[in-house]
Amino acid sequence: MQPTGPLREGFTTGTAAAGAAKAAAWLLLTGQVPETVDTPLPGGGRLTLPVAAAGLAAGEAFATVVKDGGDDPDATHGAHLVCRVTRFSGGEPGSVAVAGGRGVGRVTLPGLSVPVGQPAINPAPMGQIRAAVREAVRAAGQDAALAVVVEVPDGESLARQTMNPRLGIVGGISILGVSGIVRPFSHAAWKASIALAMDVARSLGHDTIGLATGRRSEALLAGRFPELPETALIEVADYFAFSLAQAAGRGFARLIQATFVGKLAKMAQGLANTHAHRTATDFSALAERCRQAGWPESLACEASRATTARHVFALAPDAPSRAALAAIVAREALAVMRRFAGPAPELSLVVFDFDGSVLLEV
Repeated sequence: MQPTGPLREGFTTGTAAAGAAKAAAWLLLTGQVPETVDTPLPGGGRLTLPVAAAGLAAGEAFATVVKDGGDDPDATHGAHLVCRVTRFSGGEPGSVAVAGGRGVGRVTLPGLSVPVGQPAINPAPMGQIRAAVREAVRAAGQDAALAVVVEVPDGESLARQTMNPRLGIVGGISILGVSGIVRPFSHAAWKASIALAMDVARSLGHDTIGLATGRRSEALLAGRFPELPETALIEVADYFAFSLAQAAGRGFARLIQATFVGKLAKMAQGLANTHAHRTATDFSALAERCRQAGWPESLACEASRATTARHVFALAPDAPSRAALAAIVAREALAVMRRFAGPAPELSLVVFDFDGSVLLEV
C-alpha cells in the first residue's frame, strides 16, 4: 500500500530521457515533429510528456524534454534532457544502442548498479529508453536499428548539487528512476500516509504487515509472502523508527521489514531515518563487521574506503563470506528494530539482493 498525498507528482530523468528519445526517433523515421510523446514507464503505465524542442539535420534528429520534479523538486528539476538519434548501420534490425553524452555522468568507482566506465544510466531507465524507441520504430512501420545519445547540457553543474561526486560519478548527472514517477516528499504527509495505511490494515483485521523501503522491495516482499494481501504491504520509505513504533502501537502481532543492503547498513547503525542525504553510512563500522565475518584484512581496509554498502558486499571474496557479513549486519539491524518497536511484536527482517533474490531472512 503506497502512501499518497495532495502534492503534485513529477517524472524522473529516466522518463524525460525516454520521452526525448522516442520523440527524436519518430522525427528521424517520419519527418514529423511531435508536440507530445506517449512514454512507457518502467513499472507499467504511461505518461504523456510535452516536447520542448526538436529538430532534424544531416541524418540526426534531436528532441528535448524538460524534467518536472513535481511539488518536491530535486536538483534536476527543470533540467533539459536531450536525446540525439541516428540510424545505426550494421546493427540488428530493431536494435537500440544507448550512450551517454555531454552532461551525463560516467561511473569511475565500483559498487553501483552500472559498471565502471559506463555512462550513469541506471538499468531501469536504460530499459525504458530502449522500449520507448522501439515503440517509435514499430509505430513508423520500420525495423531500423537506431543509436541514441543522451545529453544534459547543464548536467555537469547540476551534478555538484547531488551525491555523484562522492559516488565517483564524474562529468554529469545520473539518469535515474525505478518507477519513472517522482512522488513529492513531504515528511509530514508521508508519515500521515504511513499511519493511515496502518489504520486501514488494522481495521481489516490484519495481524501481520510488511514494511518496505521502496516500490521494488515492496514487490519482492509480496512475492516472498504471497499470503499477505496488498493492504498489508506498506511502503514506509526511510521512516525506519517511525513506522516500527506506529505499527507496534497499533498492536500488530508481526512486522516484516524488507530492505536492500544499503538501507540495511543504516538500520544496523541505529539511524531513525535512513535517507541518503540525511545520514551517511558508517564505512568504518562496516569494515569492522567484515573483520568479524572473517574477511582478509586487505578487503576490510578496502571496505572502509567504499562509496556504498553495495560496494562493500561486492568486495566479498566468496559467497560464504558475503553471507557471513550479511548475517552480522542483519542481526544488528534486527536488534535496532526491537528497540524501535518495543517488546511486543514478532519481528522479521528480509534482505533482498540486487538481483531480487533473498540474501538473508532473520
